[in-house]
Amino acid sequence: MFNKRLMKNERPVFSKRAVITAGMPYGNKNLHFGHVGGMFVHADIFARFLRDRIGKENVIFLSGTDCYGSPILESYRKLKEAGYEGTMEDYVASNHESQKRTLDDYGISLDFFGASALGEAGEIHKCMSAEVFHRLYRNGYIEKLSVPQFYDEEMGIFLNGRQVTGRCPIPGCTSDKAYADECSLGHQFLPSELIDPVSCISGKKPVLKEVENWYFELENCIDMMKEYNDFLRRNTNTRKYQLETVEEFLKKPMLYVPKKYVESPEELSKRLPGHRCIDEEKKNSILFEFETLEDRDKAKAVFEELGIHYTSGKTLVPFRLSGNVEWGVPFPDCEELKDLTFWVWPESLWAPVSFTRAYLRQKGREEEWRKWWGDDDAMVYQFIGEDNIYFYAIAQTGLFTGLQVPKGTKPDMEKVHLSHIIANRHLLYMDAKASSSSEKKPPMADELLDYYTKDQLRMHFMSLGLSSKSVSFKPQAFLQEEERAGADMVLKEGNLITNVFNRLIRSCFYAVQNNYAGKIPEGEADEKIRDMAAKTVLEYERYMYDQAFHRISYLLDDFIREVNKHWVNQVRLADIHGDTALRRQTVTDCFYACKVMAVLVHPIAPEGCEKFREYMNIGEELWNWDYILEPISFYTGDLTRHELKVLEPREDFFKKHECQIN
Repeated sequence: MFNKRLMKNERPVFSKRAVITAGMPYGNKNLHFGHVGGMFVHADIFARFLRDRIGKENVIFLSGTDCYGSPILESYRKLKEAGYEGTMEDYVASNHESQKRTLDDYGISLDFFGASALGEAGEIHKCMSAEVFHRLYRNGYIEKLSVPQFYDEEMGIFLNGRQVTGRCPIPGCTSDKAYADECSLGHQFLPSELIDPVSCISGKKPVLKEVENWYFELENCIDMMKEYNDFLRRNTNTRKYQLETVEEFLKKPMLYVPKKYVESPEELSKRLPGHRCIDEEKKNSILFEFETLEDRDKAKAVFEELGIHYTSGKTLVPFRLSGNVEWGVPFPDCEELKDLTFWVWPESLWAPVSFTRAYLRQKGREEEWRKWWGDDDAMVYQFIGEDNIYFYAIAQTGLFTGLQVPKGTKPDMEKVHLSHIIANRHLLYMDAKASSSSEKKPPMADELLDYYTKDQLRMHFMSLGLSSKSVSFKPQAFLQEEERAGADMVLKEGNLITNVFNRLIRSCFYAVQNNYAGKIPEGEADEKIRDMAAKTVLEYERYMYDQAFHRISYLLDDFIREVNKHWVNQVRLADIHGDTALRRQTVTDCFYACKVMAVLVHPIAPEGCEKFREYMNIGEELWNWDYILEPISFYTGDLTRHELKVLEPREDFFKKHECQIN
């Protein structure tokens, strides 16, 4: 199944079962605000919606701590130098627990939050990793390559990925930091291409030594990826910028040479392997395009011999599966390569499958994991940040296709089971990319809860439009007094529920308590209100299908404020004319509308909506979307016999933070 593009006014059809994943945070730190606000909140809102829409028994929402890899190893090394006495497992476990507490504090309703190196999930992940390697090996996609790796001669050790820093070789890259074979923006390259490498251990320039490892033949997947990317573009609601990012890598190997280094392109071309030379008059560089990476590397050798400067273009390169980092998932012994571990990126791609198995094992149903990841009536939605598009939308597509289709068999990309990737743009901080080295250090996720409620933050993060553009997070609580101007935008969206919706619900309850003996008046909501609700429900469902969360924010704002205006105007008219019938009708209208609103807001601010359900004296069936437009009597039976719970004066359904109350 795939997330097809909807026709105008078409009601979306969701899969019978769904797995939702949120990108895994590294095990060397607590969660920063961007990880929660830029991804986890959106994944949680979607998971909560699907539980209401297709049944909670048909949804699994999971994530976990990414325990392995060189970033964790390097952080642990520095911590040990500072006197830390715990083991690596102790270090990762403490961060895992801290991350879990933060997610709980934000109401992130994960069914399972695992750790790739710890407990039963860790053991399952080791077995899963071996299974994946052996399947890819049998299907013919694995190759053994000898590739240069950085070596610190002064320290006498090979350096892992994060122990080498330099500059990204990809033209136009704006990354502020690059490592051995990738930059902070996710660009992939070979170690030999890193510009100005420096060892983080000795501070000296490392040398390159040949090391054998296992690789997935990602470079041979360009044609398949193009076909799949084109299919997604034509038939699905995959985000446009995401498709464009993938497309940038689906080019043949290229080298860019500044024209000032080339006296005669024709003479230079004679020394190069088969290629296409593109020399455009208005461009500063000549482009040399090759059929294979091998030919490109031969051309590099020619340029280096001639002292010609060049840069590499984006293309697919072999995807490394193994490495010699001690802290990693053990690699299966295969042929003469021994004592290897998995590189963290590939094993983190199938970690959600391992977590699914671990979750289902707790339920006594581990054997069912394939029906969640491989049935036609199931769907996997994976929420990530834009820096990880290469891994989830490119490398994972190649790997997961290779697991299903033997090499030499042309895959039908419409039938291969692949995830629906939802990549959010960067959540900036005060107009800059969040970084601990910035002049204005971004707050950790926990710190925000000292000034705002989780509902206020969830409403704000949802509204930011990260599906199409990077957006700056500017909480006034973290600005100096002289820097504050205008409204606090974090509170602006939150006010919709803490002020407007809260006031509307309370008005309805107090009206029935004061005038109708605690019972909602009988009658049908006005046609105008019912039509407004039906239109809102359809649009909301379509926006949720597209994961267009900011549009849901605008939609709710219009609906809630319009109904609140209806209440104010109609009650005023009823008071002026002493019209008791109009007052009764208005109460009926607005209780019906509040019921619909509660279902729509439930995935975003669930606690206040659950309180509304409790005071309505209605069961969990309230959240069932099959009944969303039914009248309240559908749930209660005879309204004359159904009493609401008494709402005390000044009791709120959606609360403000205590520091915001004068």
